[in-house]
Amino acid sequence: MCDRGLTERCALKVMGMSASSLRYRPAPDRNAELRTAMTTLAARHPRYGAGMLYLKLRQQGHMVNHKRVDRLYTEAQLQLRRRTRKKVPVGARQPLVRPDAANAVWSMDFVFDRSAEGRVIKCLTIVDDATHESIAIVPARTLSGTHVTRTLDQLATTRGIPQVIRTDNGKEFCGRAMLTWAHTHTVTLRLIEPGKPNQNAYIESFNGRFRDECLNEHWFLNLAHAQVIIEAWRREYNEERPKKALGGLTPAAYAQQLASKSATVVPGL
Repeated sequence: MCDRGLTERCALKVMGMSASSLRYRPAPDRNAELRTAMTTLAARHPRYGAGMLYLKLRQQGHMVNHKRVDRLYTEAQLQLRRRTRKKVPVGARQPLVRPDAANAVWSMDFVFDRSAEGRVIKCLTIVDDATHESIAIVPARTLSGTHVTRTLDQLATTRGIPQVIRTDNGKEFCGRAMLTWAHTHTVTLRLIEPGKPNQNAYIESFNGRFRDECLNEHWFLNLAHAQVIIEAWRREYNEERPKKALGGLTPAAYAQQLASKSATVVPGL
């Protein structure tokens, strides 16, 4: 209309349009970088929810509010699809007190999976209750009580020996080999009640993360392939994966913080 001799004001009046609408220019997307970083993290960690992505973004140096992360997470349709699971009766909950120092209490358990040829992979998982570190994950075809004690002897050379080990009532943990090892090293074996895995909540929580983020996300060609993938995930869990229960720190960073606090305590005070 302006080309035909009408002024801009008359043309806008005829069209029923305001001048501000005509001159509006969309503002640049200030969340473009954040959205890219979020989708990259979600692609790398497909089982991380909005809370974990928020902690990872903060870990990378993005000073962002958790509400913005939730909004962008929803807009990008990154919501996790819940895996169906069998309903089991809920046992009586018993609170666990987190130890004040590393190597005070370790928790141990077994997690099972299968490789591509259909053979069983039995994983021994060991977690420090104080730092939430994954001390070791040992994938093997079979693991007896003797194999468990050999693993503990290997860990003793690099990490030391715990004061208490909490396990279920599996034969590998109640057999002669384990009892003899515990007596020799003056380690207390604390067995949970049968049918009450909630009494070993730290390792049960870790096993859930391990299965959801590692075992269910990979198809192991053979045992050697499983050992490489699982060890890489264990290192990432300790050194890169922040935990809300630890104030957003990784287990390795929290262990260093706990060790520095213990070192600054003056004896006798």
